[in-house]
Amino acid sequence: MDGRELRNCFGKFPTGVTIVSWFDGSVQKGITVNSFTSVSLDPPLALVSIHKEAKACTGMKDKAFTINILSDEQESIAWQFAGSKQEILEIDWDSKGISPKINGSVAWMECKPWREYDAGDHVLFIGEIQELHFEDLEALTFYRGKMGSAKQLVK
Repeated sequence: MDGRELRNCFGKFPTGVTIVSWFDGSVQKGITVNSFTSVSLDPPLALVSIHKEAKACTGMKDKAFTINILSDEQESIAWQFAGSKQEILEIDWDSKGISPKINGSVAWMECKPWREYDAGDHVLFIGEIQELHFEDLEALTFYRGKMGSAKQLVK
């Protein structure tokens, strides 16, 4: 199966945009992820899928992490953690707790590691949600290769 065709097919499904963040010592690290889903309410579990060749795949191993659901005002943060260096970008981190959180996000879920599963060219990280927070903001959305608010992308 052609990988580009498969990506284009998956791209027909709009998703939110998250930054998965963790501590490497005292340094905040993160990766842009749109492969994120709820798994269970009892216990409270969430899953993120990370490509095996990404530095984050080894960086996150056995570490607590936060899933930060970005607001539509945080697109530059998404590009930064997707590997596209943003010249003027200051990230407002909240470094209290077991993993770093990005202030201004629509929501965040702080997770302790629960399970990891090999899944082809990705690793599925399942975290047990320890703390959460959410705001009434417009989420950043990814659809057909573009980011923006849901309102922008459906036009």
